[in-house]
Amino acid sequence: MAIRQNLTQGNITSQLLLFALPMTAGNLLQQLYNVADTMIVGRFLGPDALAAVGSSYTLMTFLTSILLGLCMGSGAVFSIRYGENDRSRLQNSITHSFLLIALVTLLLNLCAFIWIDPIIRLLQVPDQVYPLMREYLWVIFIGISATFLYNYFAALLRAVGNSLTPLLFLGGAAILNIGLDLVFVLVCHWGVAGAAAATVISQFACGIGILGYTFFTFPALGIGQIRFHWDACTLREITGFSFLTCVQQSIMNFGILMVQGLVNSFGPAVMAAFAAAVKIDSFAYMPVQDFGNAFSTFVAQNYGARKYQRIQKGIRSAAAVALIFCIAVSAAVCLFAGPLMQIFVSPEETNIISIGVQYLWIEGACYCGIGLLFLLYGLYRAIRRPGMSVVLTVLSLGTRVALAYMLSGIPAVGVVGIWAAVPIGWALADIVGVAYYLRHKSALFPAG
Repeated sequence: MAIRQNLTQGNITSQLLLFALPMTAGNLLQQLYNVADTMIVGRFLGPDALAAVGSSYTLMTFLTSILLGLCMGSGAVFSIRYGENDRSRLQNSITHSFLLIALVTLLLNLCAFIWIDPIIRLLQVPDQVYPLMREYLWVIFIGISATFLYNYFAALLRAVGNSLTPLLFLGGAAILNIGLDLVFVLVCHWGVAGAAAATVISQFACGIGILGYTFFTFPALGIGQIRFHWDACTLREITGFSFLTCVQQSIMNFGILMVQGLVNSFGPAVMAAFAAAVKIDSFAYMPVQDFGNAFSTFVAQNYGARKYQRIQKGIRSAAAVALIFCIAVSAAVCLFAGPLMQIFVSPEETNIISIGVQYLWIEGACYCGIGLLFLLYGLYRAIRRPGMSVVLTVLSLGTRVALAYMLSGIPAVGVVGIWAAVPIGWALADIVGVAYYLRHKSALFPAG
C-alpha cells in the first residue's frame, strides 16, 4: 500500500516529528555505508588505510552532493506541485528532472574516473596513503549512478509524504553492506577495495530496489510511462531549483574538501583522527539535518497550498525542537568524546584519539549553530528562495575555509584553528539568515 502524508493539516509539531523520524533513521543508516568501512578498515587494516578511506569519504561526499542537491531541488518542486494538487504538472516535472539529473550523473561519473589522479594530488595525500586511496576510489566511483537512483526516488517519495519507504530500503542496504564488508575484508582479504565493493553492491541494491517500488506502487506519478511533453517553463523551474540547491550543496562540500586538503598536510595521524571524528560529528547532527529536510517538505507543501500562517507556526515549532535536540547531543558528544573515538581507533593509538577528542570538544559544543542553519536552508529552499541558501552556504563555508587556513598557519594555534573555524562560520550564516527572515517576513508570507 502506498504511504503518503499530507502536511498541510493537523498538529504541526507531531507531523514534523513523525515525518522526520524515518528520514533521520534512514540517513543514519546511510552513514553506515562509510562508517562500516571506516570501523572495519581502521581496526583491521591500520591507520594508513583508515586515512585513505576517511579522505575518500570527504571526496565522495562532495561528488554525491552535486546529485543530492539536484534531487533536493527537484523534491522542493515536487512538494509544491503536490500541495497545489496539480498531478499533470507534477508528472511532467518528474520526467524533466529525471532526464536532467541522469545526464549530470553520467558526466560526473566520467569526470571522476578521468581525473582521479589529479583529484588525489590536489588533496595533498601523503605518499604512503596515495595508493590505498586510489584503489578505494576506483571501485567506489562505480556506485555514483546508484547514489543518483536512491536519492532521486527518495526525494520523490518524500515530496508526496512517504518518508518511511526510503528508510526501509536503506536499512536493508546497510545490513548488506556490513555483511559484505566483513566477508570481503576479513575472509577474502581484499583490503580497501573489498570495503569499497561492499558499499557499491549495497548502493545498487538500494537504488534499484527503490526505483522498482516507486514504479509499481505509485503508478499515478507516471514513472516509466512515455508521456514526455517538452515544457520550457517546467525545465526552467526544475533547473532553477535544482541548480541553486546543487550549488549550495556543492559549495558546502567543496569547502569541506578544501579543509580536508589542509588537514592532510598535517600528516597521517591528523588525517586518521579527522576521519574518525567527522563520522561521529555526522552522526551527531545528522538527525537535525534531516529534520531540516522534513521541515522543508512541510513548508513547500504549505507554500503550494498558500497556508502561510501555518508555515510561520511551523517555523517556531521547528526551531524549538531543533534547539532542544542540539543541546542534548552537544552535551553527549562532549562528555563521551573519548569512548566515541575508540569505536573507530584502537585504544593504543593515543595520539590519534587525543586529536579527535579535541576536535569533538570544539565542534560538539556548537551544534545549535548548525541546527539552526539546516532549518534556514530548508526554509529558503521551500519558499522559492534557493539563492538565499547559497548565500548562507558561501558565508558559512567561506568563513570556515578562510579562517582554517589563516589560523592553522599560526604555530601557536596549528590544527586547532581548523576546528575553531567551523562554529564561527555557522554563527555568521545564522545571523544573516535570521536577519533576512525578520526583515522580509511580510513579503515572504503575504497572508501571514
